[in-house]
Amino acid sequence: MMNPKDAAELIRGRRAIFPKTYIPKPIPKAVIEEVLENANWAPTHKFTEPWRFRVFTGAALERLGDALAELYRAATPAEAFSEKKYDKNKQKPRQSGCVIAICMQRDAEERVPEWEEIAATACAVQNMWLTCTAHGIGSYWSSAKMLQESPGLLQLAPGERCLGLFFMGYHNLPELPGKRGPIAEKVVWMEE
Repeated sequence: MMNPKDAAELIRGRRAIFPKTYIPKPIPKAVIEEVLENANWAPTHKFTEPWRFRVFTGAALERLGDALAELYRAATPAEAFSEKKYDKNKQKPRQSGCVIAICMQRDAEERVPEWEEIAATACAVQNMWLTCTAHGIGSYWSSAKMLQESPGLLQLAPGERCLGLFFMGYHNLPELPGKRGPIAEKVVWMEE
């Protein structure tokens, strides 16, 4: 069992690490499976377990990059189009060891409010992020608005929606400092 000090260090050491800093080192399938299994243990009201994932590795990363670039082109008016953004959309998956589409399956019976299922999925992503951190894998969660407007790319089921992409890759960055305001400014104690 992890002691409280190690748990606090893991949580406080988690950072968003972006694909442009990833190195070309494959992520073993067993590690990706562990990341997903730990996601599966997130809290979930009424055990709806709403998280769903689409895992992109190997050549699928190139196909994802091409699709994201073309979605950007299709959604952007000619006068606002940026070749730099087009290339960035194309390259981010190619720079990654793995990209996981974060999806949420709405409970067909709607036994809980939708926000609870979104929150449960976010907890699953936090578990993924902490697992990556423990393995020395950089990661970050991108909202990927274009995917929300193009559900066909991910072959989403009825009631399922994409909440973003989780980029993963090994990196050589030094430990990065955290940035948080004091917790005392965010808490009201109700003692009486």
